[in-house]
Amino acid sequence: MATLFFQGVMAMFSLKIFTLLIVGVGVGIIFGAVPGLTSVMAIALFLPVTYGLSPIEGMSILMALYVGSVSGGLISAILLKMPGTPASIATTFDGHPMAEKGQAYKAIGIGIIFSFIGTIISMLALMFIAPVLANFAIKFGPHEYFAVGIFSLTLIAGLAGKSLVKGLITALLGMMVGTIGTAPIDASLRYTFKSLNLRTGFDILIVLVGLYAINEVLSSAGNKDLMENKNMTRYSVTAKGLGFTFKEFWGQKWNALISGLIGVGIGILPGIGGATSNIISYSVSKNRSKYPELYGTGIIDGVVASETANNANIGGAMIPLLTLGIPGDAATAMLLGGLIIHGITPGPLLFTQSPDIVYGILAAMFISSIIMVFMEYIGLKGFIKILEVKKYYLLPIIIVLCGVGAYGLNNRTFDIWGILIFGIIGFTMKAFDYPLAPMIMGFVLGPIVELNLRRGMQYSQGNVLEFFTRPISGTFIVIALLSIIFSIVRGFLTKSKQKTTN
Repeated sequence: MATLFFQGVMAMFSLKIFTLLIVGVGVGIIFGAVPGLTSVMAIALFLPVTYGLSPIEGMSILMALYVGSVSGGLISAILLKMPGTPASIATTFDGHPMAEKGQAYKAIGIGIIFSFIGTIISMLALMFIAPVLANFAIKFGPHEYFAVGIFSLTLIAGLAGKSLVKGLITALLGMMVGTIGTAPIDASLRYTFKSLNLRTGFDILIVLVGLYAINEVLSSAGNKDLMENKNMTRYSVTAKGLGFTFKEFWGQKWNALISGLIGVGIGILPGIGGATSNIISYSVSKNRSKYPELYGTGIIDGVVASETANNANIGGAMIPLLTLGIPGDAATAMLLGGLIIHGITPGPLLFTQSPDIVYGILAAMFISSIIMVFMEYIGLKGFIKILEVKKYYLLPIIIVLCGVGAYGLNNRTFDIWGILIFGIIGFTMKAFDYPLAPMIMGFVLGPIVELNLRRGMQYSQGNVLEFFTRPISGTFIVIALLSIIFSIVRGFLTKSKQKTTN
């Protein structure tokens, strides 16, 4: 195993492949950093490029795009409070407050290093425990996916902010939006109002860009001082290294490990993806913290949790792809297309029949993550200079890029209207102090829960008890109930503590 991996790494240092890796990571970072562009779009655009390349060369550039784009999302999430990709939603929660306190250099530095660590954790999981994890994941049926979805929804309490009721309302709103379009299983139309455009529902990118990017543009446009950059905190670009100390780095070891494992675990489960893993790991990190009240105010713990998990999701999503031929998310579905283009059939036999491809992909992940660190570090000071650009120059450019990204999804102007509508919804929610994260969580998980509930009921012929009697689903439902009880008890304790203080 070690020999094959070493040979794969050596192959990456041929001039052609190394150049492809640099180009792939660079383009990926740009696609990740620009709100509205995603890793899926980057890989889709480069798929035709791989036709004239060998399998190793083709998969190397696609993996470089994947790694670069997932990490690149932290740049706009921290600097502009606009997640570049769905995988960097939770990075905005503490990353941007750090930037507002003059710690943009530190926040991005933390994000870069823990993105790298997340990728390495996932690579090690892919290398050493892929077959075991894949065999476990294959046991997941609709009952198990339903239970995992319910458990994930219980974590909304950690994202609700000051008011649990407001958090639940926005989560329900997200679940309602997720029901628009064609229903799963029976394909009946719901809430389409006879509109052809609404039949497919709303893409996660439309909801995300609207709620965060367009909302932030609208909020900034109403603040004259902000538009002129008056009273703006000066962002230090003279910090040494990546802006943080070894003590701070080492203090995050357990946070990073747990977040990395969450990212790998969620990546293994097909259909859930990085949009969920970063929010769940952030919520878990907050719930197990000794100072949960500081989350959202600008601490490195939140950035570490989000960025470690979303990059760990990369290797996690690759596990079912390579071992079972099942893509874990939209990006790995594109990678599956790349493998098929070159006549490679992923599955259990791939590790024995084409080990050079498997370990070539692993080596590409490893080298790409190192290139990513260097490229983002080199551009770090330049990224921070973006904050000094006056907002009335910057915001129109962001609006245009968001519009281009939305239109590029399905080549229809309806999606541009979609981001504007969700931008207004997000702006209104922000004005009345309703949290946005639970809405995204509800939008992503709601359809997963519904689909697997209906499938499970079909498979068990209407026997609801089967959700509780199957070992894995029953365990997750019990954990979900314990999570709810824990949230309620903690809420009562917090209220009683506040009354005592007052």
